[in-house]
Parts: sequence; C-alpha cells; structure tokens
Amino acid sequence: MMTRKLILPILFVVSLFTSFHLKANTDPKDKVLITILKYVLTQGHYEPHQINDEFSENVYHRFLESLDPSKRYFLQSDIDEFSNYKTKIDDQINNEDLTFFFLVYDRLVLRMKDSKPYFQEVLTKPFNFNLDETYNVDYETSLYSKNKSELKKIWHKQLKFTTLSKLHDKLIIEEDKKKEDENYVVKSFKELEKGARKTTLSNLTESFQRIEELTYSDWFSSYINSITEEFDPHTTYFDPIVKKRFDISMAGKLEGIGARLQKKNDYTKVIELISGGPAWKQGELEVGDFIIKVAQKNEEPIDIVGMRLDDAIEYIKGKKGTEVKLTLKKLDGTIKVISIIRDIVELEETFVKSSVVKKDGKKFGIINLPKFYIDFDEKNFRNSATDMAQEIERLKSENIEGLVLDLRNNGGGSLQTAIEISGLFINKGPVVQVKYRDRDADIKKDKDPKIQWDKPLVVLVNELSASASEIFAAAMQDYGRAIIIGGKQTYGKGTVQSVLNLNRYHNLDEDIGALKMTIQKFYRINGGSTQLEGVHSDIMLPDRYTYMNIGERDLENPLKFDKVPQATYNLWNNYENFDQAIHNSKKRIANNSYFKLIDQNAKWLKKAQDDTLIYLNLDAYKNDLKAHENESLKYKTIRDYSTKLTYTSPLYEQPLIEADKDLAEKRVAWHKNLKKDMYVEEALNVLSELKLKSKYHLVKN
Repeated sequence: MMTRKLILPILFVVSLFTSFHLKANTDPKDKVLITILKYVLTQGHYEPHQINDEFSENVYHRFLESLDPSKRYFLQSDIDEFSNYKTKIDDQINNEDLTFFFLVYDRLVLRMKDSKPYFQEVLTKPFNFNLDETYNVDYETSLYSKNKSELKKIWHKQLKFTTLSKLHDKLIIEEDKKKEDENYVVKSFKELEKGARKTTLSNLTESFQRIEELTYSDWFSSYINSITEEFDPHTTYFDPIVKKRFDISMAGKLEGIGARLQKKNDYTKVIELISGGPAWKQGELEVGDFIIKVAQKNEEPIDIVGMRLDDAIEYIKGKKGTEVKLTLKKLDGTIKVISIIRDIVELEETFVKSSVVKKDGKKFGIINLPKFYIDFDEKNFRNSATDMAQEIERLKSENIEGLVLDLRNNGGGSLQTAIEISGLFINKGPVVQVKYRDRDADIKKDKDPKIQWDKPLVVLVNELSASASEIFAAAMQDYGRAIIIGGKQTYGKGTVQSVLNLNRYHNLDEDIGALKMTIQKFYRINGGSTQLEGVHSDIMLPDRYTYMNIGERDLENPLKFDKVPQATYNLWNNYENFDQAIHNSKKRIANNSYFKLIDQNAKWLKKAQDDTLIYLNLDAYKNDLKAHENESLKYKTIRDYSTKLTYTSPLYEQPLIEADKDLAEKRVAWHKNLKKDMYVEEALNVLSELKLKSKYHLVKN
C-alpha cells in the first residue's frame, strides 16, 4: 500500500554540482543523486539506518549478489580486491565518492567479456551425459572460483545442465512423433545433442547481446538499489525509464498473461496472478512456480534462466490473442509446459463480484474482492467500498443468511476503502492504527454507525492476502465480528510506501528519477503490527504454502514486528456459538482425508523446494523428473476434488450475463472453480453453524 504525499523541504544542490571533483567517466548527476537519496532516506524513511560500517557491509554483499547471483563471473581474487571497500562504502556515500561502484562495474564488464569465449568453446564439443555428475544450484553457500580454470568448470556444468534440459525436451518430442506415426524416423541421439547445444549457444549469444545493450544507468541503478534496499525491501529507486513503466503498471491495464514476476537468483518466479487474467483463467500457473523457458506459439523455446527480469518479461508479454508457451518448474519440482493465450487484463476483473449458493437448506452469499481499489483522480469513479455496500444490498434482497468474504490473493490497495469496508460490518469505532516514525500512532476510525451486514460473516484469507486485506481481516478478528479462515498466516506486509519525484529536490535540467520509500507502519487496534506476523487464522486450513517461506518474512531485510498501545473499542459479541463453530471446524479438518493429503503434499513441496541438487547424467536426470512426477500423482485426487454445491450469479447480474458473452464465460469459469474449492466449502460449513444472539451486545475492550 502506498500513500501519495510526503512533505520534506526542497533540497537545492546546484552548489554541490559545481563543487565535485569528478573522476573519469563519472556523470555529475550521479553524485547529485547520491546526495539527494542520502538526505531523503535519512530524513523521511520510517526506520532510517545509520550509514556506518555495518550498513556498508550489507550494501557490499547485496550489490555483488545482484550483479553475479550464480557466481559465474567474478573470481575470488576480484572479491578479495573488492573486500578492501567492504567497510568504506558508507564513507564513499557521505563523500559522493563512486570508486567502489566503478571498480566493480568495470571488473564485471571485463569478466563478462572474458566469459564469452568460455561458452562458445564449451558448446563446440559434445557433452558426455553418461558421467555420474551432479551440480548444486545453492549459490548462496557456493564459493567463488579461485581461478579462470575453476570458473570454466562452473560454466561447463551450467552449460551442460542447460543443454541436458533441452536435449530431454527434444527426446520427448521425438518419442511423441514416433507414437503418432510409426513410420517416422527418429533423429539420432548425436543429432539431437548437437541441436540442443546449438540452441543453448543461440540463447546465450542473444542473452549476452541484451546484456551488452544495457546502459551505464542500468548498472548504476543496481548499485543505488543496493543502498535503498538496506532500509527495507520495499524502498526502491526508479530511474526515469523505470519510473515510466511503473506509472503504466499503476494505471491498471496490463497486456500479457496477467502475472506479476520477481527475480529469484537465476530464476523468474511467479509472485501473483491477476484475478480474471489469462493465467488465472487458464488455471495451471501458480504462485511459486519458476518460468524457465518461453516459446512463442510453435517456435523454439528460449531459455530465460539467468536472464534479467526485464528481458524475460519482454518474451512473456505480448499482444492480445497471441499464444505463449511457458516451461515451468513447478512447486513440486516437476517440469510442465503450459499454453496461455495473452489478453488485456481489464480493470473490471479486480472489481467486487458475488455468487449465491444453497447449503443445508440455507442460502448464502460469497463476495470475492481481488483488490481494495479506488481512483483518486476521477470523482465519480467506482471504488471497492461503494461496490461492496451495493453488492451486500443485492444479496440481502435475495434473503441470504450468511456471507463469505473471499480475500485470498488480495494484495491490498487503498487504506481508505479498507476502513470504509470494515465499517460495513461494525457499528463504529477504530479500524487500524497508522504510525509515522517518532510519532504516536494515529487511530483511523469508521465514524458511520450504520451496519450494512449484521448477520454471520466468515473471511477467507491465505498467505498472499496482504496489506489492506490484513487490515480488514485484523479488524474483523479483533472485534470478534468474523471468523477468519485460511492459511497459517497472511502475507505480513504492514508498511506504507510513498513515491517521491526526486526532481523536486534539485534545480538541474536532468531527470534523475523517483524513489518509492517506506514512510509508515500499520498496527491493529489490539496494538500489534501486521508487519511480518500478518493475521493468524482462527481456523487454519493446510495448503500448498503451509511450510514454505512465502510472504514478507521471505524478503531480505524486512522491518520488524512491534507493538503500540491498544485502541479502545467495543467487541461485537453477537455470536451465540463463536468458539464452538471454530472448534467444530478444526475437528472436521483434522478428520478430513483431503486436508490430510494437502498437508502431506505441502511437506513434500517444501522438501522439493529445498532440493538444490541437479543430475547431469541423462538417466539420473530422467529418473529424478520421473520420481517427482510419480510422487505428484499421489496428490492428483486433490486437483480432482469437487463439492456437491451449485453456485449461481445473483439475480441482478443474470440479464447482464445473457447480454454479454465475455462476462458469461468469466462467471462460468469462476463458478467451476468455486465448485472444486474445498476451502470455500469449509467456510460455508462454518457459516451454516454460526448462530446470532437474540439481542445485540457490546463489550468494551
């Protein structure tokens, strides 16, 4: 979640600009940028750091890791030389000195140039895939090569693995062709191996061309972000080009597959699926998957392992209606190829939508809220709070007896709408506490005594429910207004960011970009922060992410959990059997064979995630993939699960569906998913048991 304003005094630095003693190749504006960032971060960040030796060491390690995460370029001798600056970067920041940056940058350019002949030479000769050889991709614990000879061996193993993966794909293609046509003449192993090496060479050559096209500004931005991210993982520098991309992404219209991606070591990781987008509708791409290859329709796939995120995204995104094939390394370690037809991810797909379902002779409503949306720039633009109120009224007109609010995968959005939506379910009172540094927490309240929905409420969350979702869920939990059902805990993002235009701090003619900076923290009305801890479910349902490090706590250098004084508020206290309904649900879950299987699956997924050993022997590689595939089949019944429930669109929407084929298709897909959703089913089980007291009670807390 981000706020729009941060008031800091303007810093004019033209005098600094004229007083620098520049070294060769230094762009004067870079020193201006360092000065401005130091000022803004120390004056405006929620938790400013002392720029000292400890700060210096952390920046040092982060910068080197960002440039060479798989340790395929730098030698140990380079690191020994760089280490002379390990505790001096803080002094260089204070003195507008870029010596360390230029030393590392120049060396990286040299080492990349040195490495080009390595892969060109290695790929001229056939690999021996009969050797009993392995490769460990746990780069965090691996050492830098002592010399060029050792580095070449690392390159050899990496190239062998890449080629082995391509060779395996080609062997499967040949087998499939033979099955389709018994007269088909299968290509020889020698020919396929040569073709795999050729593809690896082509991909690497293209990759190096893209790296060579990177400007000095691209590399300097990496250095700057190594500094900003020492404050926290959400504080990020945007150079002018990246700032333009960020503005476009915030506009709410994305063309492509509808997924947000993140760089994780050498891999491109899926961190979010956009509700209603192509990937969401297709149903096979999951958060936590690694995309390792990308192909345009029937073209040869491009290996994107080791590729910069921006370059990988260029291959993945594309025009509406075009097909992209993604080769995935799934959470369980299996390799899978999926096909997605790109489309425009429309803003409408993030809007509130509802469904009606009958269970045990009662009628219930389900409202899905993918995002807490609002548009500050358009006065009459719809927002999630007014939409939610309207949707509740529509469902009330159909005489529903309980409501499930689904906030799974909701990454947050507007704080204002989170407060207003909370107000739809409580009388009035505090909802969240927001704190700037060195100030007391400001208690944000719902001031409207009207209760839009005063009957049973269940809130469904998961590990990807973040920010505003956590504020709402925490408020409902603290008031005792709803039973929270979901994963072990929500995402744990309890911070607020503001985007500052850095050009307001100087009077030069050049654009120096912007800074997204953490300026506030959220706290529950019970005093605890949602940072790191998130919201712990009243009823924990096992899922695929139960044992994985996913969420804020998985990021590097997050702000810590802490507390502020509790606010004064009145408990809702209108349930007759709140605790009993929770107890009954836990008992059902413990005895449910499907949830037991999901828990076993989650443990296996964690084990697969921690397995960093790759086999470079063809038979061993095949056997390893087959073992993962066979193990995954044990959990096939989870994917095949289906409830006996039938979901229908609310009455007001049915004429709209008849008139809009696209909307009809979207609702069919959603209802199909709901029918297979055992989490929604259990939420309905709880809802059907919840009973209200005959009179409304308030208990002061």
